Amino acid sequence: MQERMISVLIVDDHPLVRMGLTALLEVCDDLELAGEAKNGREAITLADQLQPDVILMDLLMPIMDGIAATRVIHQNLPHIMIIVLTSTIDFELIQKAQDAGAYSYMFKNVTIDMLANSIRAAVQL
Repeated sequence: MQERMISVLIVDDHPLVRMGLTALLEVCDDLELAGEAKNGREAITLADQLQPDVILMDLLMPIMDGIAATRVIHQNLPHIMIIVLTSTIDFELIQKAQDAGAYSYMFKNVTIDMLANSIRAAVQL
């Protein structure tokens, strides 16, 4: 029996991070890449167009940061689960992202299994 595919939008301003996350999705049979954005403004547009199940959202990006993008996406598309994926240990920023509507947060040094399981858990709410 084929499990339902979980579509994921990756939002990060660093191409290498986006490539690494895409590689992660490729090794998980139930996760698929919906698209990639390099800033919050692109994330809003792609979230509306692609309607992914989950967004992996960086916090610190040019043009529009992840907190502002999370707020807009959560208000307009509350069914999309947003997981903040960050390297910052600024808990005030993380709290702001959660207040804006992020489902959870993880640090970028997380294991592949932990991230994949967090994505799966987000869609099972």
